[in-house]
Amino acid sequence: MFGETTTHWKVKRREVARREILSAAWAAARENGMAALTLRDVAERVGMRAPSLYSHFDSKHAIYDAMFGEAWTSYVDVIEELVVPARPRPALRLIATTFFDFAVADLARHQLMNVRTIPDFTPSEESYAPAVRAFARMREALAAIGVHEDADIDLYTALITGLIDQQWANDPGGTRWARLVDRAVDMYADALGLPEEPT
Repeated sequence: MFGETTTHWKVKRREVARREILSAAWAAARENGMAALTLRDVAERVGMRAPSLYSHFDSKHAIYDAMFGEAWTSYVDVIEELVVPARPRPALRLIATTFFDFAVADLARHQLMNVRTIPDFTPSEESYAPAVRAFARMREALAAIGVHEDADIDLYTALITGLIDQQWANDPGGTRWARLVDRAVDMYADALGLPEEPT
């Protein structure tokens, strides 16, 4: 009994320490940029020496990996709550706007999720799984409104991420490209011959 309690306490303490480290890593990335993350900075923020981090994460890439998984899990949590309309254009707008808003809310998170800013970083299968779930959920929603071709899905994701990148590059914190999402979706829907909304 005593041994089980001690083991549970150690596991709990380790989980708390990992969460604190990841929280510090996100704070550092948001202040200095994702690529500028250093173990020394993260360690100082949690009151450790940098070598002590290795008892919780094997490397800086292991921290990136956990952050990647957290980021995509957060997005999955968002889209699990969505009620996607049955009509094509409102469905496309909702999916696009939801991802756009999530991406432009946090540059560091967006860079880790969607831009290859970390040299030689490849997420583990476990951390990549939420991204796969998010993409599968989007494919299901698009299939439900008649969008099935891989090329059409690729075009849709390129369209949205292009607007996101333009927003971050040219009007961070603004709405210049956010205002174009619905228009871009309508152009996409027109190209695919999806029915227009009744007037």
